[in-house]
Amino acid sequence: MILSIESSCDDSSIALTQISTKELIFHQKISQDDDHAPYGGVVPEIASRLHAISLPRILSSCKKFLPQVKAVAVTSAPGLSITLLEGVAMAQALCLALNVPLINVHHLKGHIYSLFIEQNSFFPLDVLLVSGGHTLILEAQSFKHINIIAQSLDDSFGESFDKVAKMLNLGYPGGPIVEQYALNGDPYRFSFSIPLYQYPQIAFSFSGLKNSVRLAIESLNKQSTISEQDKADICASFQRIAIAHIKQQCERFLAKSTQVHFAIVGGASANLILRQELKTLAQKFHKTFQTAPLEFCSDNAAMIGRVAIESYQQNHFITPDSISVLPRTSSIF
Repeated sequence: MILSIESSCDDSSIALTQISTKELIFHQKISQDDDHAPYGGVVPEIASRLHAISLPRILSSCKKFLPQVKAVAVTSAPGLSITLLEGVAMAQALCLALNVPLINVHHLKGHIYSLFIEQNSFFPLDVLLVSGGHTLILEAQSFKHINIIAQSLDDSFGESFDKVAKMLNLGYPGGPIVEQYALNGDPYRFSFSIPLYQYPQIAFSFSGLKNSVRLAIESLNKQSTISEQDKADICASFQRIAIAHIKQQCERFLAKSTQVHFAIVGGASANLILRQELKTLAQKFHKTFQTAPLEFCSDNAAMIGRVAIESYQQNHFITPDSISVLPRTSSIF
């Protein structure tokens, strides 16, 4: 089996995946949400220290499987340098101790392969990847050939939810909190504009929408204290426009695409309203709609292990001393 490690941001995770059957033998993740909540976002130094504690703790839970490990896989890009290094250091030590090869995995490819955990992969397919750090439309032709078609010009979809939650003092992580507040809000109370409505290229932008939310909050503060209903209405109005923007850009893309499959992946793909809107959109263009299980939408080692099976079968290994971490990359694959 392959032992995989994920530490690109604030989730410490280790998984063990059977090579021949793709069965997920072991998977555990320790979240740091409560530790970062007081700051309204991830503090890299805190995240790194917590990885140094959590990863060995998870590893101790699966020590009995180590004699069966044939390779170690680890996320090496993109992410926070200081947290990526924690996972890489563990992977290097394990490879030397077990005398097995090392596989470096791109985190965003991992999100695509979250669709294929415990099952065979299928290509080609179009993919919308939405997370706290990225908003991308991808053409995935095969394991080796994945092209970026469109991306955000500024904030990501998930990041914009976190920032709206922070402006309203709702807590962290913002995505599920804003989604929950929106359930009790009026999505038409605030007339925010859809970003890039007449922009000639397919792209995403959330900075202008985020600023509109800020101005609405400032206006309410001048009148009186913001009520819980005000917060719910702002969340509902913001979410409606953010999703309408995603849907509009995807519709422009899918109208020209010839692929049969359309998928949504990434941590922010857990938003149920977004899933439903894009499912309807896929049906409009007669495409199958693919999603990852909710438990594997956010960062996890199971998706890293699933990518690693493909790398293992194609003999894509690197030496432990040659691996390096890349916080950002212009070409993700």
